Amino acid sequence: MTQDNRKPTTTDAGIPVASDEHSLSVGPDGPLVLHDHYLIEQMANFNRERIPERQPHAKGSGAFGHFEVTDDVSQYTKAAVFQPGTKTDVLIRFSTVAGERGSPDTWRDPRGFSIKFYTSEGNYDMVGNNTPVFFIRDPMKFQHFIRSQKRRADSNLRDHDMQWDFWTLSPESAHQVTWLMGDRGIPKTWRHMNGYSSHTYMWANAQGEKFWVKYHFKTDQGIECLTQEEADRLAGEDSDYHTRDLYEAIQRGDYPGWTLYMQIMPFADADTYRINPFDLTKVWPHDDYPLIKVGKLQLNRNPTDNHAEIEQAAFEPNNLVPGIGISPDKMLIGRVFSYADAHRARLGVNYKQIPVNAPKAPVHSYSKDGAMRINKVSDPVYAPNSKGGPAADGERYPTDSTWEANGQMVRAPYALRKDDNDYGQANDLINKVMDDAARDRLVNNVVGHVSGGVEEPVLSRVFEYWKNIDAEIGRRIEEGVKAGRG
Repeated sequence: MTQDNRKPTTTDAGIPVASDEHSLSVGPDGPLVLHDHYLIEQMANFNRERIPERQPHAKGSGAFGHFEVTDDVSQYTKAAVFQPGTKTDVLIRFSTVAGERGSPDTWRDPRGFSIKFYTSEGNYDMVGNNTPVFFIRDPMKFQHFIRSQKRRADSNLRDHDMQWDFWTLSPESAHQVTWLMGDRGIPKTWRHMNGYSSHTYMWANAQGEKFWVKYHFKTDQGIECLTQEEADRLAGEDSDYHTRDLYEAIQRGDYPGWTLYMQIMPFADADTYRINPFDLTKVWPHDDYPLIKVGKLQLNRNPTDNHAEIEQAAFEPNNLVPGIGISPDKMLIGRVFSYADAHRARLGVNYKQIPVNAPKAPVHSYSKDGAMRINKVSDPVYAPNSKGGPAADGERYPTDSTWEANGQMVRAPYALRKDDNDYGQANDLINKVMDDAARDRLVNNVVGHVSGGVEEPVLSRVFEYWKNIDAEIGRRIEEGVKAGRG
């Protein structure tokens, strides 16, 4: 392309500029002048081009695609996005939980699996992970959990002693820690891992019937994982390995896909089920609630501006469309507030007007003003009004995705049920899912992690923690750590 055919550089106001290389100065060797507005714009924009990174899930990337319903689940939900044959544009962001934006993709860490559905009824977000459970069940502990996985205040270093200190004082973490220290703690790529809602949600159908549900996005590529040694090597060779793999796969037309299955529990079952179905540290056994196929998800378009389309993407579990609601899951209820609050702090109050976050459905809102507002507002700017402004329609869109609750206000854990305990499902994972080779790798992974700086009194608690999960695995871990220390 010749110079004459190239687009001229402009300021952000669209005004052509004279030079991409030289500032305006008093003579060739003299001082620069303050009224070189293009130089000032360039420097000022550069000084402000980084927005705060996410607190958890800082490192990640994503892509665009679509979700298509292939099976009829309309008997369970009236949500337009899940009606037979419906095809919906989506955005997915994958991430690590504890790492910063510059951390290696292959650290041992859960992976975020967040989806934004641009539905005909507004945006619907599912904020999930690649594991069906989580470390804690109460949002009061979430801030402390994340801090225990980040960096120390004094040395600014991540600290295994700090991590195990929190985990061993939080026995509800046992199930997720067993997942984390097993093979699936480091997926080979984002394409080779499942995604889960983890949380329990509510679905409501057109007749007003309610159901409790969990989402399972099963990878069509198959589950593949990295060993600790492979992950460590890749962390040094290519710290953006997962980001690069997704981008290049889509670029060459190897579009990754997932099949969505649901576990669906009749509404009344929750009262008498043998475990609390809203406890985020537990799974529902598939024998009790088998998977029901819903549809296919495919990613087929890379971002063209990662900052605008991925870094500024805001996922939040409070984006719920008619026919989908939350459950008594305490962690989910906390996240319904915290995610949107984090976006307002990080991106500004009008973050939903950033194109990647803007719904494709019409917006008729009374929100107005604030920094970076783009959408125009017209009178009337208040409700109720008699001036023709939008009005809520409780008959067409009733508040039906709700449940009854009563009792004294207390600060207490979930009431225990017949099969509720913190170690049982972790033990099942070890003995009913893993084979001998996987159990060997689990032991080696824990031994290596604990040997990296965990000291007394935390060390003794680590051994007790694993013996509570499985006596033999706990014994092997203790022997391995002590043998390594001579």
